[in-house]
Amino acid sequence: MSAPEGFRKACLLAEVTEPGALRVEFDDMDVAIVRSGDVVYAIEDVCSHAEVALSEGEVEGNTIECWMHGSCFDLRSGAPTGPPATEPVDVFDVEVLGEVVYVKETARHTNGSRPNLAAILKQKEQAAS
Repeated sequence: MSAPEGFRKACLLAEVTEPGALRVEFDDMDVAIVRSGDVVYAIEDVCSHAEVALSEGEVEGNTIECWMHGSCFDLRSGAPTGPPATEPVDVFDVEVLGEVVYVKETARHTNGSRPNLAAILKQKEQAAS
């Protein structure tokens, strides 16, 4: 089965614990694939406050908590829901087809701190040609 247009294969659904998160590397960007109940999310895997992996934090409902200082982020919007973080992180649309998780190449919200996945892929394609 091929990826839906504009999406990249991230992982197998079984690789992501519930509730929990799995770090997936896409070229120069790390994305956390997060399961909470029957819902799968994709969020930039870098806390906007401490620049550590969010995938190592705890998942509860629609939020993920950074393990270092306790910043919480809404998995649906990337918005910080608890201090000390004040800046959002990128979130990506997710498609689960069968047992495969796909992540959209373009973020729904771009926090401006780094290029999004689509920009990274375009740069890589241009460098290869």
